[in-house]
Amino acid sequence: MPEPIQRPLAETGLKVSPVALGCWPMAGVTTLGASHDSGVATVRAALDAGVSHFDTAYVYGPNGESDRILAEALAGRRDEVVLASKVGVHYETAAPGEKPTMATCGRPEVLKAECDELLRRLKTDRVDLLYLHSPDPDVPIAESAGALAELMAEGKTLCVGASNTQLEQTEAFHAACPLSALQLPYNMLQRDIEERTLPWARDHGVAVMVYWPLMKGLLAGAMGRDHTLDDKDSRRGYPMYQGDEWQRNHDFVEELRMVADDAGVTVAQLVVHWTLFRRGITSVLCGAKRPEQIEETAGAMRFQLNPEQQEAIAGAIVARGEAEGKRSFT
Repeated sequence: MPEPIQRPLAETGLKVSPVALGCWPMAGVTTLGASHDSGVATVRAALDAGVSHFDTAYVYGPNGESDRILAEALAGRRDEVVLASKVGVHYETAAPGEKPTMATCGRPEVLKAECDELLRRLKTDRVDLLYLHSPDPDVPIAESAGALAELMAEGKTLCVGASNTQLEQTEAFHAACPLSALQLPYNMLQRDIEERTLPWARDHGVAVMVYWPLMKGLLAGAMGRDHTLDDKDSRRGYPMYQGDEWQRNHDFVEELRMVADDAGVTVAQLVVHWTLFRRGITSVLCGAKRPEQIEETAGAMRFQLNPEQQEAIAGAIVARGEAEGKRSFT
């Protein structure tokens, strides 16, 4: 087993691996080919690759599939990992024959009930980090923060985070309940949090965990220019996967491929490596539904780029600019 690489999670005393396993794909909601057995194998492969940070959520699967996979895979090894989860988004009950839809609810009683349920599914008495998954526009964020503070006081989580918040919402949450972590999207094509959020987090001692480092696979280098997404693939709705943006992004990936080849790594490893060594980033959430996927991205922790390679990446990013149609949190 590789020697684990760890970073401090703010001032909590916890340490996390720079690469985390994002468990959303294993739930099989928007990705094809996911299964319980492959999910269990993926979690165990992550452990063997030196990953100690696992990120799930109450809503990861209509029946808590992600939590149930983690419970089985981490049996007997729970205390070896930092387990993060989220509350505040759930599935609405659907009519017969219809797909359930996700809804946001930040009412304290709902957040507490979701926490209790996810702990039962995970077969543990606490998570290490509990986020508000997304702000509820109908509930003052201070009320939601207060509920998470109470859960922390009850020992159901060791620390608290906020996900998908604008900076003003982050500040309001932090005033009501001290934050240990933020979780936001960040990658080579969307870097808006560099302007205000990352400096704020550094000034307040808050860890930043980022998702979509590969922009849902776009930056992994595995899809050819003529690749066609399945009709059921949710990525078909993203502008980054359409028309001129799709072509421009492939041109960018080919620039990255030349650097990756020079460094002797894959494009995905190069992109994740760049992300996890950006100033202010604590851990990078890499989704996976098969063992080989997390084994590849975990390898991003174990090499260095020379100055010429770093300059080539920086030049390609400047030339590409930020992509259209991205989630923006400023």
